[in-house]
Amino acid sequence: MRWLFPLLCLTLSFNALASATPATSSRTVDKVLVLKSERKLHLQQRGETIKSYRISLGKQPNGAKQREGDLRTPEGFYWIDWRKPSDKYQLSLHISYPNARDLAKAKEAGVPPGSMIMIHGTPLDEEYPEWFFHTLDWTEGCIAMKNDDMREVWSLVKDGTLIEIRP
Repeated sequence: MRWLFPLLCLTLSFNALASATPATSSRTVDKVLVLKSERKLHLQQRGETIKSYRISLGKQPNGAKQREGDLRTPEGFYWIDWRKPSDKYQLSLHISYPNARDLAKAKEAGVPPGSMIMIHGTPLDEEYPEWFFHTLDWTEGCIAMKNDDMREVWSLVKDGTLIEIRP
């Protein structure tokens, strides 16, 4: 019977620890942080990262998007403003690019800023498996991730969530 009390204490300690660490799905994501140089997308709550994912970027990953067709992913502060299932890329979350700063820069340069920047999944392609896309920068300026990861982000990130994209 001497061993029963320590075992009970150990069990209660593990249960307390498990309940003190809430699951990701029960936490509210208030910011999406993209670090282009690390190829990472972080879901955050009050400045604390609660989940991270590997991402792919535009075919020209260095530098901020400057104009339509430059194959670059934007940098700056935006919002996730709407979502839709995508025939080509599974699920997609729209990023509110261009913002006022992007519009001013494009106008000054006399070029269209571009639009339709999304966080989306990976195409299902018989010739190229998902892992092929996951290891390179292949989009036209969007942020892409594995489809399982995209389904999770879709469920955790609500419309109206801030997204910061850093170099």
